[in-house]
Amino acid sequence: MNATNNMKHRHQNARKFLLASALTATLVMPNPVAVNQLLAADLAPLTLKLPEATAKGTPDNLPEGPNVEKYTDKPRPAFMAPKGVKNVALGKTNITCSAEKIYSGTLAQITDGKKEPDDDQAVEMKKGTQWVQIDLEKEYSMAAIVMWHDHRWLQVFHGVVVQAADDADFTKNIRTIFNNDYENTSGLGIGSDKEYFETQEGKLIDTKGQKARYLRFYSRGSTMTAYNVYQEIEVYAVP
Repeated sequence: MNATNNMKHRHQNARKFLLASALTATLVMPNPVAVNQLLAADLAPLTLKLPEATAKGTPDNLPEGPNVEKYTDKPRPAFMAPKGVKNVALGKTNITCSAEKIYSGTLAQITDGKKEPDDDQAVEMKKGTQWVQIDLEKEYSMAAIVMWHDHRWLQVFHGVVVQAADDADFTKNIRTIFNNDYENTSGLGIGSDKEYFETQEGKLIDTKGQKARYLRFYSRGSTMTAYNVYQEIEVYAVP
């Protein structure tokens, strides 16, 4: 009898312990819905100052295929970013490029905030794979990058790759943020992102909080020209 009673007590105690543990876990573990609501409270739609749309019309025979986003003239859905983000690339002057000669414009125009579809807003450089590099002057946790190569015409730029590194010479901790070079023509790796049409909306890249100071932006001509063109690059982060 004593052995039987002892066994019952042990079972009862074990059940009480498991019940208490379950209740404690329920109280300690965060509610996913509550967490999402808390995170959303610190986000707001990213406000972008978009340029005017080009007046040059839509060309015939637009490129298409599995590696090209379908063209649309609809506004991009709102992008949610941390409250208080600013364009930390605006006005930065430490900008370099791979081209020995720039055919038109100056590198400083790439971060001057002007991106209208005008000829004097375009920075043109020679054909082949070329890059533009921006030093943000300190490391930021980036929410998004928005870039305009050339929206004077509706076109698709090839080999668009965005990378970050821990040093200006791009030798330390190089990581790829965006890559649509699906044929690896520039030798930076096969990209899984899609090519896209240049429009007034620019290309918005969700950087998911990646930290960076030095950024490089590659391209390799477009469907309209062998030249590489840049109009504006914006980097959004909390200052």
